[in-house]
Amino acid sequence: MNNAAKPNPLIELSITLIIPSIILMKLSGSEDLGAVNALLLALTFPLLWGVRSLLRERKVNVLAVLGLVSILLTGGIGLLQLDTHWLAVKEAAIPGLIGLVVAISAFTSRPLVRVLLFSPALMNVELIQENLHQRGNAVTFETRLKVTTWMLGGSFLFSAAMNYFLATWIVNSPAGTPAFNEELGRMNLLSYPVIALPSMLIMIAVFYYLSRTINELAGLKLTEAIKH
Repeated sequence: MNNAAKPNPLIELSITLIIPSIILMKLSGSEDLGAVNALLLALTFPLLWGVRSLLRERKVNVLAVLGLVSILLTGGIGLLQLDTHWLAVKEAAIPGLIGLVVAISAFTSRPLVRVLLFSPALMNVELIQENLHQRGNAVTFETRLKVTTWMLGGSFLFSAAMNYFLATWIVNSPAGTPAFNEELGRMNLLSYPVIALPSMLIMIAVFYYLSRTINELAGLKLTEAIKH
């Protein structure tokens, strides 16, 4: 049951990134599928995978919904042959908005790091809070959580900036052409090493800061703080 709930990441990467990129780069010519048909076929893979994930989870996942919206917007830009600048705006908009919302939440009573990282689904929140109160570090911990929230928001803003840079650097051909599709496929492939991996490293650094904070203020090791 657990294996079914957690698909192989290589399969997910192939369906959502590698296969669509190959279709865009290799089958967009007029002698093959053509620009429009290749774009539609390429977008079908991540779109169906996203819908499948939502149906399997049986609940609305905000990030998954945003991913589906992003796919549909890409298709709309290509099919309506809009200026490629809108592709760069779209690529930056979603992570940028998430980053702003996360960063702004640091100024509220419930920073979003509590939802994304310091949540009962991932952490033994009750045990951590109990230890914090016993040590008199609850207020200091809340301050550290705000710092963690800013760091988390910064990771999304970094992704937004890199998305915009990559899109404007690679995709320059008019939408609806084979060249546009090829550039879109190349951008998708490069987005993993250029954007996803650095963003992942930033997220690891954020989680490391949070775990060090819990260890310092609550006296709990990471194995004790994480819910098994």
